[in-house]
Amino acid sequence: MGKRIYSQRKGRGGPTFRAPSHRYKADARLPPIREGVGVVEEIVHDPGRTAPLAVVRFESLKAYIPAHYGMYVGQKVLVGEAVEVRPGSIMPLASIPEGVPIYFIEGVPGDGGRYVRTAGAYATVISHGREVVVQMPSGQFRSFHPRCRAVIGIVAGGGRSDRPFLKAGKKVHALRSRARKAYRTRGVAMNPVDHPHGGGSHQHVGRPSTVSKNAPPGRKVGRIAPKKKRRKR
Repeated sequence: MGKRIYSQRKGRGGPTFRAPSHRYKADARLPPIREGVGVVEEIVHDPGRTAPLAVVRFESLKAYIPAHYGMYVGQKVLVGEAVEVRPGSIMPLASIPEGVPIYFIEGVPGDGGRYVRTAGAYATVISHGREVVVQMPSGQFRSFHPRCRAVIGIVAGGGRSDRPFLKAGKKVHALRSRARKAYRTRGVAMNPVDHPHGGGSHQHVGRPSTVSKNAPPGRKVGRIAPKKKRRKR
């Protein structure tokens, strides 16, 4: 009897697919205050993230936010609507000028920051209106509520992808901290009992690889619910 395919095992969950919580220093969130001044106490390495974390001390609380490029211990972090626009300042999108690089953007006001958290990443404010249009690192344009906050600057740790892993084991351990697999066997290289694409006299799918989005997990492999393409006239 064949084993369950990867998508089935991942959907079921378990320790293999769960990022180890002990590798994360803290929950990175923007401080739940509208105005204030904080001081960077420490910049720490977080094994579960690609970017270093900055420990920012405010009067009544301590916050962990991804450090920006050039951040240093003792730097002042300004929070508010009318603060100076400089790297590290936390401001609502409505107050950030167009063309300024930002990161750690809130999806809805007050959620603490959800977007653009990877090392070396940044988004750009494009325009203001009823909603603020931001160009994401992927190039996609996305609209946010004007009261959503973000941090000015570029996430620290850029260029990490330029450094080679040198051997496979390094990559395995690096991705394991985020519950991801470094290498996966192709379905066409398996036997028919192990994967819907397996078997045959040579490596090929052997049937249409398009499947319905309503297909069960064991069948949902290949091109899932592709859109119809119109013939050019």
